[in-house]
Amino acid sequence: MPSKIKTALGTHKAELVLKNGKYLNVFTNELLEGTIAIHHGYFVGIGDYEGIEEIDLQGKTVIPSFIDGHIHLESSIVSPYEFACSVIPHGTTAVIADPHEIANVTGTDGLDYMLKSTEDLPLDVFMMLPSCVPATPEDENGAKLTHHELVPYLREKRVLGLGEVMNFVGVLAEDKELMDKISSTLAYHKRVDGHAPNLVGNEINAYITAGITSDHESITEEEALEKLRKGMWVMIREGTAAKNLSSLMKLFEEKYHFRCMLVTDDKHPGELKYHGHLDYIIKKAISLGADPIFAIKMASFNTAKYFRLPEVGAIGIGYKANFIVTSDINKLDILEVYKEGEKIYSKAQGLRAFMKPAVDKSLLKRVQSTFNVKELSPSDFIFEDKPPYTVIGLEDGQITTKKLILENLENCTKLAVIERHKGTGHIGRSYLHGYGLKEGALATSIAHDSHNLIVAGTNEKDMALAANCVRNNEGGLAIALNGRIIGELPLPIAGLMCERNTDEVEEIMKALKEQAYSQGVSKNIDPFMTLGFVSLPVIPEIRLTTKGLVEL
Repeated sequence: MPSKIKTALGTHKAELVLKNGKYLNVFTNELLEGTIAIHHGYFVGIGDYEGIEEIDLQGKTVIPSFIDGHIHLESSIVSPYEFACSVIPHGTTAVIADPHEIANVTGTDGLDYMLKSTEDLPLDVFMMLPSCVPATPEDENGAKLTHHELVPYLREKRVLGLGEVMNFVGVLAEDKELMDKISSTLAYHKRVDGHAPNLVGNEINAYITAGITSDHESITEEEALEKLRKGMWVMIREGTAAKNLSSLMKLFEEKYHFRCMLVTDDKHPGELKYHGHLDYIIKKAISLGADPIFAIKMASFNTAKYFRLPEVGAIGIGYKANFIVTSDINKLDILEVYKEGEKIYSKAQGLRAFMKPAVDKSLLKRVQSTFNVKELSPSDFIFEDKPPYTVIGLEDGQITTKKLILENLENCTKLAVIERHKGTGHIGRSYLHGYGLKEGALATSIAHDSHNLIVAGTNEKDMALAANCVRNNEGGLAIALNGRIIGELPLPIAGLMCERNTDEVEEIMKALKEQAYSQGVSKNIDPFMTLGFVSLPVIPEIRLTTKGLVEL
């Protein structure tokens, strides 16, 4: 087989040549015409070439395949293998995953499971180490990851750095353990991602000074621009629960776009199936006025550049031949997806079959046995309080909340968070405004980031029934109504994921959501994902943990 250099010189035929098409040049922001030569999985030439295999593009366009710069695979509810099957047809060939959800349940077992279950997939899964396990010192989660436990993972090739540093209070106070994690990551010349909602002025200056170089929590244009102007990279998030794209459209302008990335953060299976992945965000951005070239770069080249992945993200000489064939960059229809020069998906033939990575049985057993909580009774959900009531107020389209002081509980739902890892018996109780539930109860073990058992309901009996269903299933989702379970989805992998395929999970999820809406849950929110964020104490303004209400 001739070398890449000889093939680039044109003295030998390339393995694959793409003719009669256009390609997106991310270096000069141009759509250009040219014959593209691919050899040994790399782009080796753009010019005049012949190939062993030649494809006539018939005017179609080649663009870089997509890279999601910040996602929690656990939020897809399916295994990493099934996640890969879901996103590759949408043009994604790489993700940077932060496994802090499963790590908060099972510690290093969770990290090992995510690394093993993503080996040798046609989707490149890179990892950012969870920086805050637990998310805050007050959280009751299943494990604690110290600086010493994380350092060995920094030697892993697929580990690109330290994941979102949610404990910005600890950063500003120079917490020694947290600073050791950051300094160790920087010593390995790897990235430290941020998580700094509403942090401005001197506080964001100090946060950046600690070595944190990105943020995905900007909600307003002003907040995002301040972070950009102070040297951060901004991740524009459009996921299932948090949707920030519309308010951050200014960042798609030429003078800003090169320091920005498109990310999903959390994405439910139905969103992946019916709407898409990063292709959905790009198409939405284009519909809101974004230049398609800039939008595509923000989902490919920019992400690779930030994470120091030198061989991906571009149609350029010396880059891996990871690309998409589309008929129109404005419509962004995904016709074919290639990984290192091999076709792994076509709209006509579907996804190429690939092997599911093997996970050690003992490791799998450990991440599937994570519940340690007694059977619950209706008396556990009796609230002893009186007005005025401190209530968590939901905000449509956001995961932020507002503290409300109310004299009555109109449009409020009972809310409880039950510690489920160590059998402490702790239960936090409060009320949720704007959720809309009128009857019955919903329960879930997806409760960021500690993933305790969370239940919302209108009566104690149904709350206990839904909570016990999730407990008995070793995790998952459940809906109770009038004293019986009317819908459930077991999620035995750490109480977060299952081995079922995406289509099957989506059908169950769709039925569960429709049932939740029929019981009154507001149609402006995702019933389960919204509920799962209500106990996350690093997001303003007020949250419920196993120990009670927490304010930021």
